[in-house]
Amino acid sequence: MDRLGIDILFAGNNFQRLLGGLWTTVWIALLSIIIGLILGTILGMLRTLKNRPLRVVLRLYLEFFRIVPTVVLLFLAYYILPRQLNINLPADQVAVLAFALWVSAEFSDIVRGALISVPKHQRESGLAIGLNHWQLFRYVLLPQALTLELPATINLATRVVKTTSLLMLISVMDVINIGQQIVEANGQTNQNGIFWVYGLIFFFYFIVDYPLSLLAKKLNAANQY
Repeated sequence: MDRLGIDILFAGNNFQRLLGGLWTTVWIALLSIIIGLILGTILGMLRTLKNRPLRVVLRLYLEFFRIVPTVVLLFLAYYILPRQLNINLPADQVAVLAFALWVSAEFSDIVRGALISVPKHQRESGLAIGLNHWQLFRYVLLPQALTLELPATINLATRVVKTTSLLMLISVMDVINIGQQIVEANGQTNQNGIFWVYGLIFFFYFIVDYPLSLLAKKLNAANQY
């Protein structure tokens, strides 16, 4: 086992540290997704209103987060804006903020597309029985749009989990960062161990993302019938 290098995973508290890094990765991704979905739902609803200036602003918001690479967003949020605004936030909070804003922008487009896909007569029927715009969203449009949103939402969630690999660039102690530290500390004496460390990290990402990927495929298949 020593010759294979797998012992690097169980030397000291390496395995526990990697599990702790995985938890950091998961909770940052999960919290970012939750906040982003809530904000994205509101923005998506606003994008369907007949208010051209508002729709232009929200469209620019979407395009900004689509065009700017996530790594640039993290650098802006962690290294540049805090200095300009004299704000000092922990790296994990900055990561949640940056990812949540990105998710909200992407999800707003998913929500908008799902809402406008709801048959027009459903909207007209809701207005005919006296529902105002917000009641129409709550009781008629959003429930029907939910099934249309789910596959794309799950795909977005998998992208967020994978993109958390960039967290090491702002010194967040995620699973990639901890894995890199273990490799740097043991790489000279255990070259084969590098394979096992990154292999385990790959497995961690796989067990988090693969169930989501399967669920998205099933939902896509169900929506085709």
